[in-house]
Amino acid sequence: MHLRVEKDKDLCQNCFSCETLIPCPVNFQEDECIGCGACTLVCPFGALKMVEGERKEEIPLEIDGENYLVYQGITLKAALESLGHKVAGYHQGVPFAPCGTGGCYTCALEGEGEIKRACVTGVEEGMKIKTRPSSFFTPGRIVGGFMGHGVGGVGTPWDLKGQGYAETVLFTAGCNFRCPQCQNWTTAFRGKENVECRALTPEGAAEKMTKVRKEYRVNRMAISGGECTLNQEWLLGYLKELKKLNPDGEARFHVDTNGSLLTGDYLEELIRAGMTDMGIDLKGLKGETFRRITGLDEDPLAKRYLDNAWQGVKYLRENYRDRVFLGLGLPYNPDLISLEEIKEIGQKISEIDPYIQVCPLDYRPSFRRRDLERPSYSAMEKVYRVLKGAGLKTVICQTAFGFIGP
Repeated sequence: MHLRVEKDKDLCQNCFSCETLIPCPVNFQEDECIGCGACTLVCPFGALKMVEGERKEEIPLEIDGENYLVYQGITLKAALESLGHKVAGYHQGVPFAPCGTGGCYTCALEGEGEIKRACVTGVEEGMKIKTRPSSFFTPGRIVGGFMGHGVGGVGTPWDLKGQGYAETVLFTAGCNFRCPQCQNWTTAFRGKENVECRALTPEGAAEKMTKVRKEYRVNRMAISGGECTLNQEWLLGYLKELKKLNPDGEARFHVDTNGSLLTGDYLEELIRAGMTDMGIDLKGLKGETFRRITGLDEDPLAKRYLDNAWQGVKYLRENYRDRVFLGLGLPYNPDLISLEEIKEIGQKISEIDPYIQVCPLDYRPSFRRRDLERPSYSAMEKVYRVLKGAGLKTVICQTAFGFIGP
């Protein structure tokens, strides 16, 4: 089946988010659409939909030295999938295309002597593709931000919050979640570079972050997103280089994540690379809540993502209690998650370790959920009391008027 995009002109608000954030391979010519779907992910008004189009003729393509026939007018990702290659999914092998917008570069292939992002690149007749780029290609990723942050993330110790700059932070483009209320959607669904967001190598990003650390005179350096763990090779390379450039004992390396890929093996690699602090956003306890918040379909992948996040919390606490600082973020908005489930989450965390820092976040209207009403201060006070009542010792509750806690 060949897919193409179709615009609902009644829903379109001419916000130009698609053109600003997405590297459309056909410059938004609907009749030439290759069905990558990237623009549908970033549209805040749901005006872009994927529909079935006409299947085109087959063209020759060379992949890893083997010749194949694939349909014209599709992405490299779709071509590989049609030939039995595992592309979209869970595993961190190459090609792995989790974000769908080209931001994370995890699906990078080598084509015609250049790096091609499989999810947003169309097939061309006679293309020669290597599923594993040559060694002289250094992996990149679109990153931006590089700023001082006064509050930090959920993995920032509470006693540093509000005391001047707590840390420096960079944000990675691309995410494997589809949260309809995403607060950072212009980064999470970005695949296009601009003056503020560029595709940098791990070494380039580490050098820039080191300079920013010196500028703000802090010890903590955080990486967030989007979802920073998607491109495993890039993240590990970045942490190793950052540690090399900041060898002093005061330096802290903070990874902020949705936890979806946190297997024990991946956590071990992150720690060996230099990670000293981690913040994990837990998007619920029940599968239904998790899917509502993340926008993911009901399938084994969503369940695995949810299980990984919780298992990651347990793994870190059981094996690295005194070595890795751990903070957890919890979503709260009554339209997304109940107070009863918040209580159950608090009890489960307390069973793992009641001293883990927990930061409830007041989810407010954004992206496709502009209908949400930001929880009031009193509503967040209830969340605070529920979590303290569940036995948690360190709760820092985000509100419209500052923090409650610990």
